Amino acid sequence: MKEKFPYKKTFIVGLGFLGISIIWPIFNSFIPIFLQAGNPEYEKQLLEAGREIPKIIGFGLGPSLAFFVMTWDNLINIFVQPWAGSRSDRTWNQFGRRKPWIIVGAPIAAAAFIFIPFANTILAIMIFILITNFGMALFRSPTVAWLGDLFPAKQRSQANGIINLMGGIGAAIALFGGGILFDSLGRSAPFFAGGIFMLVSLSFALKFVKEPERINPEKQEEKTVSVLDNLRSVWNGNNKNGIYVLLGILLWFMGYEALQTGLSSFSVFSLGLTPGQASIMTTLFAGSFLLFAIPSGLIATRIGRKLTISIGLVGMTVIFGLGYFLIDSRITLSIILVLGGFCWALVNVNSLPLVYDYGEETKIGAYTGLYYFSSQTAAVLGPVLSGVLVESLGNNYRMLWIFSTVFLFLAYLAIRPIKNNSTALSAM
Repeated sequence: MKEKFPYKKTFIVGLGFLGISIIWPIFNSFIPIFLQAGNPEYEKQLLEAGREIPKIIGFGLGPSLAFFVMTWDNLINIFVQPWAGSRSDRTWNQFGRRKPWIIVGAPIAAAAFIFIPFANTILAIMIFILITNFGMALFRSPTVAWLGDLFPAKQRSQANGIINLMGGIGAAIALFGGGILFDSLGRSAPFFAGGIFMLVSLSFALKFVKEPERINPEKQEEKTVSVLDNLRSVWNGNNKNGIYVLLGILLWFMGYEALQTGLSSFSVFSLGLTPGQASIMTTLFAGSFLLFAIPSGLIATRIGRKLTISIGLVGMTVIFGLGYFLIDSRITLSIILVLGGFCWALVNVNSLPLVYDYGEETKIGAYTGLYYFSSQTAAVLGPVLSGVLVESLGNNYRMLWIFSTVFLFLAYLAIRPIKNNSTALSAM
């Protein structure tokens, strides 16, 4: 008899991811604009294009420095998230296994996030950014590790599709609602609403998610294993699939993060949109991702995760490559974002389950940490390198589309050697 899929449990777990997903769209849409607004180069370009100059108070940074500032938080995540994920594997107390990390990290992140738009110096805004991301880094890997804790391998793509649907809902709410709040109530409104919404969503997850009993406590290691130790185990293992998986994740997130960080800047400084309008436009990507999240998991269950991801990567390569040549208005930008969101669902929904395919059940948190090590490293390299490229070519934000295209294609090449039906990433 076929086992019934636990939809109710999956939607409850998805509340945790929804809470996480509220913060990042607001963060990535508005903070790059705060950092760059006031730079006379943008006013010159907009006037030459016959577009209206948006009225935004900012710090006047160039794209390379601004995008570098945006990656400081990810530098923290590279080390904190893998450590937190691995350490949460052994955190068994009266609150549970992963829940203590949410209880500590979420209030820290929300409080600092709300203060970001009030910062009036570079130092102040960076302090609030770093505190926000330290708090988020403490509980993101443990929260996402629920996917491995609560679902068997055959259910993870479908479950992650629903969880990503919840995340897509959070992102859509943040982008669309944040855009309206920014234009109507001011720059602080999206941050205040986002912080409160995150805490409410995570509170429901904390209350209703039932964590499993302690898993084989006698077999679990008591020492803390660093992310470098885990990476070394993957590298030295006989099975090299893990290397290809992590390399692919690094490359496709470099392409994605570069465009995600720079999209609002492209919309404002190249197309002349307001920050609120730019945020609302990005909702189209999140919305199409949302619509295709569950189908993506079902497709992967039928044809395999590697093939599903490969199709998504090829699709994004073609679509973003065309975007470089075609985008000249809201309409063309909308078409590219909608199609890109569909393809990104094929990739992102199945990324973490692909990592778990080669991991050990007692070390789900450690493997979640490795996933985030790769993705957060990409979140540093992608924006920094793309920012340098943009500025070196005369602040040409259109080059972001070429940058993303190249790295998405490289990611497709990286995962081609992965062999299906392998049982372990390494002998960690």
